[in-house]
Amino acid sequence: MRTALVTHDACFDHVTPPGHPEQVARLDAVLGALKAMDLHRVTAPLGAEDDILRAHPAAHITALREAAPDEGWRSLDADTHMSVGTLEAAFRCVGGVVRAVDMVLGGDAPNAFVAMRPPGHHAERETPMGFCFFGNVAIAAKHALEHHGLDRVAIVDFDVHHGNGTQDLVEEDPRILFCSTHQMPLYPGTGAAHETGVGNVLNCPLPDGAGSKAFRDVMEQVVLPRVDAFAPQIIIISAGFDAHKDDPLAGMNLVEADFAWITEKLCDLADRHCEGRVVSSLEGGYDLPALGASAAAHVNVLKDRAR
Repeated sequence: MRTALVTHDACFDHVTPPGHPEQVARLDAVLGALKAMDLHRVTAPLGAEDDILRAHPAAHITALREAAPDEGWRSLDADTHMSVGTLEAAFRCVGGVVRAVDMVLGGDAPNAFVAMRPPGHHAERETPMGFCFFGNVAIAAKHALEHHGLDRVAIVDFDVHHGNGTQDLVEEDPRILFCSTHQMPLYPGTGAAHETGVGNVLNCPLPDGAGSKAFRDVMEQVVLPRVDAFAPQIIIISAGFDAHKDDPLAGMNLVEADFAWITEKLCDLADRHCEGRVVSSLEGGYDLPALGASAAAHVNVLKDRAR
């Protein structure tokens, strides 16, 4: 079997204002970098409200529908903007990551990469922010638990920004382990080591300029052992590539080989505990060449580990 690549053209219709880093060209860069790979391409369905309601209240969905513009843009905050196509794209992102979980847990794909935008890990229960509208990976984790009857889901977030939204949505659920490496201080200002949820949250902040060795050390010494001890039945990755040395929004100074390395390590744990089941969902990454190259390095590992 082949790695599933889940995407949808509606994500090109989420158009941000000129000069905004979370732009349509990001998805072009990712899909272009993956074009030559032998992947099982899957069209994302619309996300079901029942899945969204596992993480967000109905009022959140209603507020987004009411905010959706008929033309131009509507700004929800200084970073987060809706265009005419945003709402469908956001629903497709939810549908895509849920479909990926269904495929991997159903035996239709060994692992999956969800190449879609807008990202999701900053969206809190009732607050869209940081380019994000729905908590895609948190919704996927809750779907795995409630729909598929799992007991343990691990989320690993290596985006350079802390996944405050994911943490907000899962920090009271001991069935979900949330582990995050991120630069600090940096937007959104959360993710201190003392933020531990109900014992299910592991935050590993790293300084500006940390580089490959610090990243790999904290993964090997802290994050990977914690995931190993948790023995997840599926691993979900918030795959942000903005920790790359060329990214304009941060300064973690990673390279493509670091993303390939952590993907291998997470696949090793997935092989040990959950028959290789990994679902990865695109988050950040704003230098287009670095984003494409990093996503390709990440997905190439998933492809090689598929069986």
